[in-house]
Amino acid sequence: MSRRSEQAPIGVGLIGLGTIGSGVVKVLQRNAQVIRKRLGFPLELVRVADLDTARDRGVDLSGVRFDADAEGLVADPKVAIVVELIGGYDVARRLILRSIEAGKHVVTANKALLAVHGAEIFEAAERRGVDVAFEASVGGGIPILRSLREGLAANRILSLHGILNGTTNYVLTRMEETGEPFEAVLARAQQLGYAEADPSFDIDGIDAAHKLTILAAMAFGARIAFKEIPAEGIRGLLPVDLLAAREFGYRVKLLGIAKAHEESGRIEARVHPTFVSESSLLAKVDGAMNAVAVTGDAVGRTLFYGAGAGELPTASAVVADLIEIAREIRRGSSGRVAPLSTLAESLEPRPLVPLGELHASCYLRFTALDRPGVLAHLAGVLGQHEIGIESVIQKGRGGEERSVPVLVKTHPAPERSVRQALEAIDRLPDVTAPTRMIRIEEGL
Repeated sequence: MSRRSEQAPIGVGLIGLGTIGSGVVKVLQRNAQVIRKRLGFPLELVRVADLDTARDRGVDLSGVRFDADAEGLVADPKVAIVVELIGGYDVARRLILRSIEAGKHVVTANKALLAVHGAEIFEAAERRGVDVAFEASVGGGIPILRSLREGLAANRILSLHGILNGTTNYVLTRMEETGEPFEAVLARAQQLGYAEADPSFDIDGIDAAHKLTILAAMAFGARIAFKEIPAEGIRGLLPVDLLAAREFGYRVKLLGIAKAHEESGRIEARVHPTFVSESSLLAKVDGAMNAVAVTGDAVGRTLFYGAGAGELPTASAVVADLIEIAREIRRGSSGRVAPLSTLAESLEPRPLVPLGELHASCYLRFTALDRPGVLAHLAGVLGQHEIGIESVIQKGRGGEERSVPVLVKTHPAPERSVRQALEAIDRLPDVTAPTRMIRIEEGL
């Protein structure tokens, strides 16, 4: 027997035995021999804490201490790595910081916590000389963070565009396929388990913005505040918008977008529904799948695709972090790679480009009475603000007393000008509902 195979196991403590936590137990048990062969020693789940100790999760916890004592788990000398999978802010933050203070390494999938309190957590870990790993916080089973942190470390990252939320991608895909309204498709997504009972974080773009905060910070070596990232969700989108996208040669995706403006030192970071060309690889990402396109100055464009959520894909990323940290423990080291790739002392605050300064084409859905001269009025206001019209589609005939959608694709223009034009247009007597604007992202 080799000397390496005789090494003692490294103990893991798991806080939170929900869907992902159960998946972590399954992966650790199912792939125990694979993990042992890759490490030269076992990862041993020694303790699990969850407030609900009665519910059957379908996992075998024989030989594992299982109770509701998360504080005891953190203090347990058998636990070298603490896995936090309870989500939320306050309790998770306290347990992670306490684990760090106790000299324990931490693995988490908590993107919301890291987007808001990441700097505090990473600084505490650096002071204590332990690692915090969080691959599962963005993209589920897609190794996007490890790729940014290490595989693309030689590059200046120029841009990234991500479908970062499976719920919204599923809803948009089904709306396009069935022609059903948003509310009906969302209800079906909830029945199938693709959407939470309260889906606000997903459909309002908040979840994607949490993930974009982490991605942009890592890509650009920047200190970025989650609260400063503008986020717009998919509420209010109609089947006609997805149909119009197809007619104009696009598809609608909720994108997280980040770009470096090297000349000004600023960053674009925004989440919103976006028209992307039908020929784009991102346009072909359907259902609950995720994808992130990253462009580097040396490597060019790369695409990372896969399951962005789910029990086993996310557990795959959690256990990969456990394996990485276990290797470092055996080497007697930590901090081999900075959490955000850039060293903490080199992270810089980077101001965000205001949305009003964006310069791009956009799609506009006007709702107006079907009367002679209405289109001329709409075009006239756009023209007054120096916004050119590239294409127009009118759906149906409403008659003079019924409204119809008038669908317009503009030439590139400053968003500030577009917003000012829409404010004036929505005050016109023949316009019967607020105009919907969707930005168009070319060149993907």
